[in-house]
Amino acid sequence: MIARMFSVMLLIALSLTASNTNAQTKTKKAMMKDCCMMKDGKMMCMKDGKTMPMTKDMKMKNGTTCMTNGECVMKDGKKMTMKEGHCIDMNGKMDKCSMMMKTKKMKTKKHTMAMTYTCPMHPEVTSDKLGKCPKCGMDLVVKK
Repeated sequence: MIARMFSVMLLIALSLTASNTNAQTKTKKAMMKDCCMMKDGKMMCMKDGKTMPMTKDMKMKNGTTCMTNGECVMKDGKKMTMKEGHCIDMNGKMDKCSMMMKTKKMKTKKHTMAMTYTCPMHPEVTSDKLGKCPKCGMDLVVKK
């Protein structure tokens, strides 16, 4: 009888733990919008909370087309190029990607440590902000 009661209580505790974990996962995914973004110099797309390389051009609800090379063509024909950390949601709204902003700076108790950017071809070229390599003109990327 005691063993049966113990197993029922254990089953209840396990089911409560599983439902709490599932609720937290759903909340995180709900906060992440489906979008296209420029991350580490590559176009990425986020779908259902998963980030993956963008393999084909995507058309947004407002008629904007995002291409795998980072160029976006608005419905009116106006073109623009995505920059590091920018994202465009499925409604065509472009802004700084909030999901990437969290990783941009790491705070410690005593100071804030900013990211360092470097040229993929010239690792000796570094900067504390995005820009172009003075040697070859390539976009700087986040130093790993």
